[in-house]
Amino acid sequence: MNTETASNILPKREPKPKWLRVKLPTGKKYTELRGLVDKYSLNTICTSGSCPNMGECWGEGTATFMILGNVCTRSCGFCGVKTGRPEDVDWDEPEKVARSIKIMGIKHAVLTSVDRDDLKDMGSIMWAETVNAVRRMNPKTTLETLIPDFQGEEMHIDRIIDVAPEVVSHNIETVKRLTREVRIQAKYERSLGVLKYLKQQGQRRTKSGIMLGLGEEREEVIQTLHDLRDNDVDVVTIGQYLQPSKKHLPVKRFVLPDEFKEYEEIGLKLGFRHVESSALVRSSYKAQKHIN
Repeated sequence: MNTETASNILPKREPKPKWLRVKLPTGKKYTELRGLVDKYSLNTICTSGSCPNMGECWGEGTATFMILGNVCTRSCGFCGVKTGRPEDVDWDEPEKVARSIKIMGIKHAVLTSVDRDDLKDMGSIMWAETVNAVRRMNPKTTLETLIPDFQGEEMHIDRIIDVAPEVVSHNIETVKRLTREVRIQAKYERSLGVLKYLKQQGQRRTKSGIMLGLGEEREEVIQTLHDLRDNDVDVVTIGQYLQPSKKHLPVKRFVLPDEFKEYEEIGLKLGFRHVESSALVRSSYKAQKHIN
């Protein structure tokens, strides 16, 4: 097969629209924090995930840190984190994260993790230890914990509730119909159950996130917003899915800015306290606002 014929058969990747193009982060605060991250080899999702909002968030004193390693036991079709057998738990990690937050002078930290279905406690003990370490070393820093579903096991979720982060977040990621394809080992109803349980046990602020552009229909997005609100979720983020590599699910469509605006308006009418909805929104975008 010649090159010309092959190029006609292979699907062409649609170029990113202009509203997804971002300027390189700048500013005194960003430059200062970038220098600290490089000097002390600090591990933030902001840098490792090349987040488009890094400059803005860092300028506001917010950063995201991932615990429990960088290998996940699940193989979600949208996620760029490596899948496989994770390394042993590093029990010094809570202190390392707390120290990083102190060095960077972070006002609001977002903690997240890979899924650790290989562990008996699914990583929940490490979660609690990390929150406690951050509290000890950074008593004025507020916290959001973006947690996995812990397979819906309440005893593991209770460990998060007991250390009382200001916000507990768990992402639904996509609409019900696409969940099996997008989040292979996850379940839509189980994620809703986790969010509902958090509220039932007294968690003050809960949050979830949705990606668009995976083939969902407008009515399905609206239904997902209804489902989240029906389970007392306070905050929702809605952003554009971007394909991490050719091995991951393709982008079916780049959602227009007007559509994001419409979903924001619908969400606010449903009663969410905060709705962050635009192409470049990620789970931790403007996270410091969501504690109020």
